Amino acid sequence: MALAADLPMADAALTLERLGGVAEAAGATHNELIDAGIAPSMAVRASAVVELVRRSAARVPRERWQIRTPADLATRLMPVMGTLEREELRVALLNTKNVVTALITIYVGNLGGSSVRVGEVFRDAIRRNAAALVVAHNHPSGDPSPSGEDLRITAELVDAGRLLDVDLLDHLVITRHAWVSLRSLGAI
Repeated sequence: MALAADLPMADAALTLERLGGVAEAAGATHNELIDAGIAPSMAVRASAVVELVRRSAARVPRERWQIRTPADLATRLMPVMGTLEREELRVALLNTKNVVTALITIYVGNLGGSSVRVGEVFRDAIRRNAAALVVAHNHPSGDPSPSGEDLRITAELVDAGRLLDVDLLDHLVITRHAWVSLRSLGAI
């Protein structure tokens, strides 16, 4: 009897493998999962689990989460931002000890990118008395190389941070499998 109840889950696991594995299936829509052969009830469950994992990974933990290196933030954001179909820009607000006090989504763009206003990036940092911030955005294309626009906005953010007395510690470009620190490239 128990074996019969496990069959839908086994079928779902096989279908996920046909989609390229769990990581690839995580980016699939509900309808794409159904089209791939997953039963509608299992597709709802799978979509819910993926969304819970994304939200859980994006939360700022209750314990102290200190940023010592760009990798500390990049590895935390890759599972969340690396699978997004649209470009998003997020800001990690930091206190004087580089502990993350908030992680805020500033922009959700279209398939080709997002438009960034410098004031929007610093708004919450000023309101919450952040000492510093790290900006991160994803490249849905999978190529973490910074664009000319990425370099331009980074320079503007550095200048604005100086005026507002809020340090821009880094600007990260995130993909599913890689990330780049613009500070390490000399852009900051």
